[in-house]
Amino acid sequence: MLAPALRILKDVFGYDSFRGRQAAIIERVASGGDALVLMPTGGGKSLCFQVPGLLREGLTVVVSPLIALMDDQVATLDELGVAAVALNSSQSAEEQRNIAERLRRGEIKLLYLAPERLVQPRMLGFLQQLKIALFAIDEAHCVSQWGHDFRPEYLQLGQLAELFPEVPRIALTATADMRTREEIVQRLHLQNAERFLSSFDRPNIFYRIVPKDQPRKQLLGFLAERKGDAGIVYCLSRKKVDEVAAFLSEQGFPALPYHAGLASDLRAYHQKRFLNEEGLIMVATIAFGMGIDKPNVRFVAHLDLPKSLEAYYQETGRAGRDGLPADAWMAYGLQDVLLLKQMLQNSEGDERHKRLEQHKLDAMLGLCELVACRRQALLAYFDEELAQPCGHCDNCVDEVQTWDATEPARQALSAIYRSGQRYGVGHLVDILLGRDNDKVRGLGHQHLSVFGVGKALAEGEWRSLFRQLVARGLADVDLEGYGGLRLSDSCRALLRGEVNLQLRRDLKPQQAGKTATKSAASQLVRGDERDLWEALRALRRKLAEEHAVPPYVIFPDSTLLEMLRSQPGSLAEMAQVSGVGARKLERYGAAFLEVLNGAVETPTVVVDLRHELISLARAGMTPTQIAGQLKCSEKNVYSLLAEAIGRQQLSLEQALDLPEDLLGEIQDAFLDGEGELPPVAALSEQFAGRVAEGVLYCVRAALQAEFEV
Repeated sequence: MLAPALRILKDVFGYDSFRGRQAAIIERVASGGDALVLMPTGGGKSLCFQVPGLLREGLTVVVSPLIALMDDQVATLDELGVAAVALNSSQSAEEQRNIAERLRRGEIKLLYLAPERLVQPRMLGFLQQLKIALFAIDEAHCVSQWGHDFRPEYLQLGQLAELFPEVPRIALTATADMRTREEIVQRLHLQNAERFLSSFDRPNIFYRIVPKDQPRKQLLGFLAERKGDAGIVYCLSRKKVDEVAAFLSEQGFPALPYHAGLASDLRAYHQKRFLNEEGLIMVATIAFGMGIDKPNVRFVAHLDLPKSLEAYYQETGRAGRDGLPADAWMAYGLQDVLLLKQMLQNSEGDERHKRLEQHKLDAMLGLCELVACRRQALLAYFDEELAQPCGHCDNCVDEVQTWDATEPARQALSAIYRSGQRYGVGHLVDILLGRDNDKVRGLGHQHLSVFGVGKALAEGEWRSLFRQLVARGLADVDLEGYGGLRLSDSCRALLRGEVNLQLRRDLKPQQAGKTATKSAASQLVRGDERDLWEALRALRRKLAEEHAVPPYVIFPDSTLLEMLRSQPGSLAEMAQVSGVGARKLERYGAAFLEVLNGAVETPTVVVDLRHELISLARAGMTPTQIAGQLKCSEKNVYSLLAEAIGRQQLSLEQALDLPEDLLGEIQDAFLDGEGELPPVAALSEQFAGRVAEGVLYCVRAALQAEFEV
């Protein structure tokens, strides 16, 4: 089974070998067995059902929770020459009928469905008439009623086992602790499934967590090295999302807001822009994420504390899915803890559930205040051991300092107790520093024995100490009162002098990160490679616009980087580049070779080619004749002609010799709708066999140029 699987991997997807457990998973599923796959984001989950789906006879049905996720995967497969469709509510009744007909005729290999649609009796009845090869249940953690991504429709997917007893099923997720794994097995009836648990480690991500100190200024400092990179900034509230997005835009960083309070069409538009454009920043609540398949997100920043390590892992895991360097950065403070505890207190659910959520929050705080390797702690939470410190997180590279905080901690706890266990950090710091202000005097706190005993420490050091006392569970936030601090039972040993306390010393803002200020993206290419790298990206962007797909669907950054480094000089050599399959080689190979072979030593080659092409077109040569003369593909000729027309260096009449009625018909088809011109892909079927697809690009470019005059 492995040999044909490897052939599909190379011919269709352009990769030479499987990664990690992929080969074993594919062998299990392709031979008819069930599987539960736990694999980190970016680990290659999709191949685990796409390859067996192409190996097995019949239709593979993929259950996916979001339309954006389905559309993205279908566009990617379409570019690879795989017959895949999504059936969802965004399509007209006629489009859905056409898809149903194609399914009956066996023309489609992969069908993407939302769980709500799949479990409808009519849909299940329809599928029972077809030859089904495989059911793939993606984002299977949505079945867990404890998770924040819970989708009730996932609970009904267990019936697939009864209705299709002979069809193998594979459930996949990137985040599932032991409890969620058991829920998936029980609810989806996967008791006989083989379990494949891959490492949770994402070695390409650099983790950094800093205490909040003017968080917007800190965020700008982090982003300063990352201009032009795509990233996500997570905030806890909708209001903050809007404010931060506006602030970043004012500071010259293109940013868009995303949260559940925005109109659904605006959310969809912002998501589409993020996927299709390079270098955009999405500022979002956790409502944004699961449908994001963009591999070249170079950073994820948190301006507020996530409520659990599961959420932190899942959200930071959206960076660097392509395996290239990426950053996970977070600023957090005591106010975050207060806010999350209040939200937990006011949430629905029984006391047991709230206790569980509190433990999860405590574990998240533990990671923030850790003095050892963050990656070791993060992996340990998911029952995975990392033998040595990673060397690729802030604690490893900054050599965190600790200090003996035993006596100041006792003073701080004493200040909490003696002032009545009802005041916030600001007032407690005023007492310890001996500040003679109205509030202190009004409450008579200048007479407390702890008044003024803490002058040896600065205000920032006291605030850091209080934050760490709460994180360690030695003090707690009184949610019944006004968010003041109170003592917790676990502080008794410290107060009685039975234990000592070592705390981390917060780095000054200018020190924090001095060893790791370089952005992930700036590590991708050297200075002498920059021009060629940008030329490859520009070509990718242009092709993506022509084909109406996100740039990474043409080629991910990892493939462009390999092209840049290996410098293929022929199509045969281009075929050896990882990620260049047969279909993409045919479609794009020659165009990327032109850039590579032209821009390395003589950047003028491509420019000269354009000048020559324009001259030949003006002289009356057809695109076929020009292709022969310039020794390049007709497709590339049309692409350059369309570019020249768009720049008004060439008229449509000079570029093409089309019958007037046919030209009019094509123009009418483009102008038929309202608003923007439709992409060429929307019309290619209508004119298939009548004109080359390149003709449509040229006509569209001419109309676009007219509109912009």
